[in-house]
Amino acid sequence: MPKLYYMAYHGLRDFIRLLENQGELLRVSIPINPELEVAEIVDRISKSDGGGKALLFENNGTDFPILINAFGSERRMAFALGCENIESIGSEIETLFRKMATPRHNFLDKLRVLPLLSQISSWMPKTISGRGKCQDVVMKVPDLFKLPILKCWPADGGRFITLPCVVTRDPETGIRNVGMYRMQVLNATLTGMHWHKHKTGARHFAAYKTKSMRMPVSVAIGGDPAYTYAATAPLPDNIDEYLLAGFLRKEKVKLVKCLTNDLEVPCDADFIIEGYIDPAEDLILEGPFGDHTGFYSLADWYPSFHVTCITHCNDAVYHATIVGIPPQEDSWIGRATERIFLSPMKMTMIPELVDLELPPSGVAHNLTLVRIEKTYAGQGLKVMNAMWGAGQMMFNKILIVADLSSDIKDYELFARYVSKVLNPLKDISFSNGPMDVLDHSSSRFSYGSKLGIDVTSKFEEEIDSYEQYSLNKIDDIFCSNIISGIRGVTACNLSLVNKGISAIIVAIVKSDQTTLNVIVNNILAISELREIKLITFVDPGIDVNDLESVCWYVSGNIDPIRDCRLIKSVSEGEVSHFIMDGTRKTAEMDGFKRDWPNPVTSSLDTILKIDNLWSQAGLGTFITSPSLKYSSLKRGEEAVSQ
Repeated sequence: MPKLYYMAYHGLRDFIRLLENQGELLRVSIPINPELEVAEIVDRISKSDGGGKALLFENNGTDFPILINAFGSERRMAFALGCENIESIGSEIETLFRKMATPRHNFLDKLRVLPLLSQISSWMPKTISGRGKCQDVVMKVPDLFKLPILKCWPADGGRFITLPCVVTRDPETGIRNVGMYRMQVLNATLTGMHWHKHKTGARHFAAYKTKSMRMPVSVAIGGDPAYTYAATAPLPDNIDEYLLAGFLRKEKVKLVKCLTNDLEVPCDADFIIEGYIDPAEDLILEGPFGDHTGFYSLADWYPSFHVTCITHCNDAVYHATIVGIPPQEDSWIGRATERIFLSPMKMTMIPELVDLELPPSGVAHNLTLVRIEKTYAGQGLKVMNAMWGAGQMMFNKILIVADLSSDIKDYELFARYVSKVLNPLKDISFSNGPMDVLDHSSSRFSYGSKLGIDVTSKFEEEIDSYEQYSLNKIDDIFCSNIISGIRGVTACNLSLVNKGISAIIVAIVKSDQTTLNVIVNNILAISELREIKLITFVDPGIDVNDLESVCWYVSGNIDPIRDCRLIKSVSEGEVSHFIMDGTRKTAEMDGFKRDWPNPVTSSLDTILKIDNLWSQAGLGTFITSPSLKYSSLKRGEEAVSQ
């Protein structure tokens, strides 16, 4: 493969040509409905080895093809950002930081920085006069239903724009923000605007409301994939996302004025949707939506966006994505963010940071693994607190901090390391703080608890006492039979023990609020299992042998302080135990007062239809619907679990 390094795309057609030339694109020419059918195909493809291929649905009932799963592999993510590999972007940022921070002792030193400043200025966005390519065609009557907007999952509230680059401006400073907030289509010229209260768009909205001013909003779809990525990036406030896009593509973003408001948008975007939000209007009910957590985010109240104009380029392609039970395309976007922003975090906040890992099953914010260079006592806790205060890392729920003696990239090896060094009573800590609005498990909306696990090597000051630990292999069939005989247990996985990992996974059915405690006591009464440090409980619909599914389900379903227990060892020299209740929570069994959402799965009708179309669509080897694996977890067919 030729080295790409940096390449600016001028519309999605440029990117599509490259994907096709590199064997990374499948064209689907038979009729496929944007309502449910596209998502079912993409869910199968995106969960295949390596993320499958990008898909171009050319026959969807509209004039515009749909590009989807375009970011759905590490290779395609690198193509999207115009580089050979995403690791190189982080390295370049670190080099820039170091050059900018180098002391300038004399006039010649100061002169040497001028080329660097010139380079940075070449990435700054620029507004040009006249109309742009994105305004080739102006809809005489704006109509969102002329776009192939997806309905992804059966209980979704409607069709949603899923990759919108939403442009707003601070009414006081004039500083632009480009964010990504899903938009539910309510009629031909009205959508919801799902920006969370922690987001910059919501802050701009509050400022317009204070001033009793109508808020101009424009939405760009498509164009250079760097625009789309930049809208997702966790940039500090007041840093222009189009500056990041210029850096990534090594070419400044050229902007043009919108036709019905005073905002600027990329001249080579595929679609522009212009409009406004009136803060004086009542909020509207938006959702539900099958979200990246793998569960439905439930209906809630958000501002309404009024469309005043829709324009597009002559050969426009509609760029979309779906989210749901991982892995999906967004896992690879998260992977790019992890690599790109590692260096800035290290150089500005956490100098001891060596590496960062966001497992796809942790859906970006539920689970984070960190590797540091430890030089003093308490450094693991210091890093936890620093990261929980770092931008979107404030939403992290489970944070595991290790040092240079561990490998956080090899999950089985890392689990064995954690199992060996973890002292549950000493190395586990809890905190409270803001949670993602989409987190369904916290007892209070967008506020809950966090779990920190410090498995760094301990300094003398950190050691109170040692637990003797020697994990022996067990007859897992024998023990499984004993556990399965415990009332309420439906399945168990003890195979990790014989891999040197002191953990078991047990599926249970709760009959009352004491069920879990009784089962824990019965398990710990089995002499062969007294050395087990971690016992995790799930619902029967989860395959206890599918570790990625277990990780997704448990990390999504726990509020750590409420759902985790530490049990001190009975005798000196024995291990203590850490219990995690990853089951669905209800008012009856758990005193849980909020609505609990269903996991995101396709309907059987849609699954069967795509089964029948698969070979005709030219999608390659048949792939069974991933929804079949999780459908038994649902309670009813609606977004809210019954």
